[in-house]
Amino acid sequence: MAKIPYLLVDAFTETPGGGNRVALILDARGMSPEEMQRVADRLHQSQAAFVTEWDSGGFGVRYFTSSGEVEFSGHASVALALTLAREGRVPPHTKKLYLRTIGEALSVELVEENDLPSKAVVRGPAPRFRDPPSFRTLREFMEALGADERYMHRGLPYGIAFTGLWSLFLPVVAPGLVDGLEPDMTRLSELTAGLELATVHVYTPLGPRSFYARTFAPLLGIPEDPVTGSANAALGALLARARVVPRWEGAIHLTVLQGHRLGATGSVDVRVEYGPSGAILGVFIGGKAVLAETGVLEL
Repeated sequence: MAKIPYLLVDAFTETPGGGNRVALILDARGMSPEEMQRVADRLHQSQAAFVTEWDSGGFGVRYFTSSGEVEFSGHASVALALTLAREGRVPPHTKKLYLRTIGEALSVELVEENDLPSKAVVRGPAPRFRDPPSFRTLREFMEALGADERYMHRGLPYGIAFTGLWSLFLPVVAPGLVDGLEPDMTRLSELTAGLELATVHVYTPLGPRSFYARTFAPLLGIPEDPVTGSANAALGALLARARVVPRWEGAIHLTVLQGHRLGATGSVDVRVEYGPSGAILGVFIGGKAVLAETGVLEL
């Protein structure tokens, strides 16, 4: 019987029990995808990240939910990068490392406070966009969320975007309306499957550069994701593309708050860099993370 050490780490927070928890297996060399899936299921977390190999060029990483493997996980990447640094898997005071996912190699900037790793900033997968759904489809999604089209914010973009997972973005007019959503998960699953989406991300403005959001991912086995990295990266790309947030020196900087409704608050920093023509050059998500638990799983 194999014994597999693991860590449970809360991302996008400094408080255990806040943010979004992920299971990390720092040595998954030789494990098959089927074994990784079994471990992910046994650890009962929304997602698990496995370090499959490493060398001077970085770390190979695979991400799993209860429903299968995904290309990218933002909160898992932030938590993993900080944990690798804190566990001595990279030289002290390392400023950058690379995570090789099944899609592409992603750079991670490590920020220190008092000579200790404090924050990780992950470059997300290159953003992509699809044609926005019809207004009739939007209305169906809003009804599945327990609302109607009158909740929608007319000055912010809706649409479908990707930075690791395809997500539908729905802007609403006030934080209280976001917290008041009571989704019909069966109907929401049907609608997301019909559009081949992973998540539905409902967001509202708090200020020119700050937003509040909730994320629903029933097809991934996650009714509600407390604080999400990949969807907020795509949200930043969508907002930058629509040119509705202030730009400064070639980038926009956003903060997205999540988790209030679930009692697991967290904060995601989003940076979108763009060229002189306005084309998006890169999307980055940043945050802190804290160790919640360690253990050994017998498989």
